[in-house]
Amino acid sequence: MSDAPDLSGLPGLPERPALPEAPALPEGYEFSADPARVDVDRVHGWLSSDAYWALGRPRDKHERAMASSLNFGVYATKTGEQVAYARVVTDRALFAWLADVYVDPSVRGKGVGTAFVGRIRDHLAPFGLSRLLLATEDAHEVYARLGFRPLERPEQYMAHTFG
Repeated sequence: MSDAPDLSGLPGLPERPALPEAPALPEGYEFSADPARVDVDRVHGWLSSDAYWALGRPRDKHERAMASSLNFGVYATKTGEQVAYARVVTDRALFAWLADVYVDPSVRGKGVGTAFVGRIRDHLAPFGLSRLLLATEDAHEVYARLGFRPLERPEQYMAHTFG
């Protein structure tokens, strides 16, 4: 069930281009936007020990980040074991940031990651967001298949780093 508002039929909203179709998850896996299903221990272990962007992330920071985000997972249907995680920071109106996308090494190469990100994108589409941003060092092709593109005018964007 989506917590996105139904914006269909509202006057003045511009027509949005069609999204590239997201591939289906491979058989035996299911998508969930239920934060209660997230295996916090497993996700923290993945990110803090195996994700280049989150190595050494303290558990308390991880939990605070999750509490302030929409959380998504992919789960093995037979066992319920979580095999992928991502979170989205958003105002649910204009902007969203896709973060902490992680797919367990045991299921990489099966199409889980691309299908997962497509499901997240489609879950967010009804919010009417102007932008969904992300940063990646190594998965540009995965995201491009789903309609992500490099920033058109990166010179407009700035960042402040705290320490």
